[in-house]
Amino acid sequence: MHVIELQSVSKHYVMGQYVIKAIDEVNLIIGPNEYTVIIGSSGSGKSTLMNIIGCLDTPTSGRYLLNGENVGGLTQAELADIRNQEIGFIFQSFNLLPRATALQNVMQPLIYSGIRLSHRRDEAMRVLERVGLADRADHLPNQLSGGQRQRVAIARALVTEPSILLADEPTGNLDTQTSTEILALFDALHADGQTLILVTHEPEIAKRSERVIRLRDGKIVEDYVNDGQPRSH
Repeated sequence: MHVIELQSVSKHYVMGQYVIKAIDEVNLIIGPNEYTVIIGSSGSGKSTLMNIIGCLDTPTSGRYLLNGENVGGLTQAELADIRNQEIGFIFQSFNLLPRATALQNVMQPLIYSGIRLSHRRDEAMRVLERVGLADRADHLPNQLSGGQRQRVAIARALVTEPSILLADEPTGNLDTQTSTEILALFDALHADGQTLILVTHEPEIAKRSERVIRLRDGKIVEDYVNDGQPRSH
């Protein structure tokens, strides 16, 4: 089964007498354990596409199937459940709670899952160890480097064992060396079987992925695996 299937998905915004086509008739299939980069310049539609894939926004038309389920007819509460259970989000600005420790930040997505506190703590420590930060579990975000904060954010995204890890410009606030370390962590997660989708404008990041999807004016203009061979839709 495909993890993601977009069927003629469009997202249009009406601004006065104009219609802005942020996403225009996009067809896309992403399978399990794919490492995909969505790349494009500012205004290409990549953020809108990410929001639709992440169930943060809904299409104007078309169908979005996530693990075979049509999410178009779901309520806001059902969409929130899917976001919490199926999609791990990683943001450029980390989005950590400033007064919570690394451990508490990672435990956050599990609060509404009905899991008892001791098990939430165990699960959070497990993923902190996976990203190499078990020894920083009691540190606040302002006591961590940028790279360490992004590792906490990655651990938080992983703790619910999501179908998709969705990262928006995940190295945008990091220096070159730290960016390389974070991308190496993504490589390791992919090797472990994680489905990864990174949204970026940086060609260097695209070179590390299995598959590159390039957007322009809301349309897919290139879709290729990194041996340069185009993929059909």
